[in-house]
Amino acid sequence: MNKKTISTRLMRADDFEAVVRIDEKVLGVSRPKYYEMKFEKLFKSKEFVPTSLVAEKEDKTVVGFVMGELFMGEYGIFQEEATLDTIGVDPDYQKQGIGGKLMHEFVDHLKDLGVQKIHTLVSLNDSRLINFFNANQFAPSKIINLERSL
Repeated sequence: MNKKTISTRLMRADDFEAVVRIDEKVLGVSRPKYYEMKFEKLFKSKEFVPTSLVAEKEDKTVVGFVMGELFMGEYGIFQEEATLDTIGVDPDYQKQGIGGKLMHEFVDHLKDLGVQKIHTLVSLNDSRLINFFNANQFAPSKIINLERSL
């Protein structure tokens, strides 16, 4: 598949099934409740700014997505910053530059909205995802993620 035959656009509410399908193919587990919450926030909140994108083939089949949001003052982080919290490319279409294209379009879209910094979290054990983010100019931040087991 030629990268030029893949286009990106803002995510729509009717992309729900495609996003859940891709996520399940990538992770091997279905998470519809997680995406119901994300889509609720994306498409029903009056104060939410659209930032999420999908990649689709010429026949309009969704083959990838990236989801994030602008900070609205949470944790003392200003609106000039955003998160990238979920990215997925259908395994049948991986290694074709679709993830990089989604990332490039996502970054450009956020720049147009005035965002100056994007945050994301990656497991230290996920070298493939760390390499993907490194290749897309992400670097370790000065913020330390802390956790506590209960």
